[in-house]
Amino acid sequence: MSDVMLEYQKRIQVFLDASLNNLDVPERLRAAMRYSTLSGGKRFRALLVYASGLAVGAPLARLDTVAAALECIHAYSLIHDDIPAMDDDDLRRGQPTSHIKYDEATAILAGDALQTLAFEMIASASSDLSDAQARSIGLKLAISSGQIGMVGGQILDIQATHCQLNRDALENVHRRKTGALINAAVICGALCSDDTSELQLSSLSDYADNLGLAFQVVDDILDIESSTQELGKPSGSDVENGKATYPALIGLQESKKLAQTLYQESIVSIAAISDNTSLLEDLAQLVVKRTK
Repeated sequence: MSDVMLEYQKRIQVFLDASLNNLDVPERLRAAMRYSTLSGGKRFRALLVYASGLAVGAPLARLDTVAAALECIHAYSLIHDDIPAMDDDDLRRGQPTSHIKYDEATAILAGDALQTLAFEMIASASSDLSDAQARSIGLKLAISSGQIGMVGGQILDIQATHCQLNRDALENVHRRKTGALINAAVICGALCSDDTSELQLSSLSDYADNLGLAFQVVDDILDIESSTQELGKPSGSDVENGKATYPALIGLQESKKLAQTLYQESIVSIAAISDNTSLLEDLAQLVVKRTK
């Protein structure tokens, strides 16, 4: 990971720490929210917010708020993913999952609170967003994380368990379950700028769509090839739980080729949006080269 990525990782960690430390909520709930949000993680969605925003000249203060909101939504989704009614995992980011550390009810409520906190951050006067930007970003995040996007993808993923999907159906699951929030991170970062063009937004959306699918394809590959210690969560769980994955459908080697193709297409998508796309390019490369 580059020095620039590490710089923004540290920046969002400090911002999240301060935001979650100042909550006027019951201490157990606050502790569970902090535990699941601050305990490790690549901050990939936050980095995408910074990368796309900086590419189109967005102010850092706005990007901090939106990056934090994306991380809150992501943390909530992981908490709910891990509970017994969903994937029933006991390890996340190398540590006990929230329902193991606390209890299932506290975990569910911590996820609920993080979800609503994300929209509170965006709507707050301290966000430095204009009213129009707050509305656009809030709507994009709601659609991408809700029934059309991530939540809809999750139910499709559950319904596909122990089923053989065709390629179009599997792509639909992955574009919703994982890709929609990655697209939201890229577009919401760009919407923090005062003069993003429709062409730039379209190009960034193409980049995000290719990258989001690549991210999930690589996830499918790593579930087979990496260890539990490397992943920070149980490896082999997709096969054990009968999940629909690209390696199961098209094989491991074809999945690796697909990830590389999607990476190349993501880079082509942003070739002409500005002179400041190096972080977007580095993040795309990170997706296909990651080992966890």
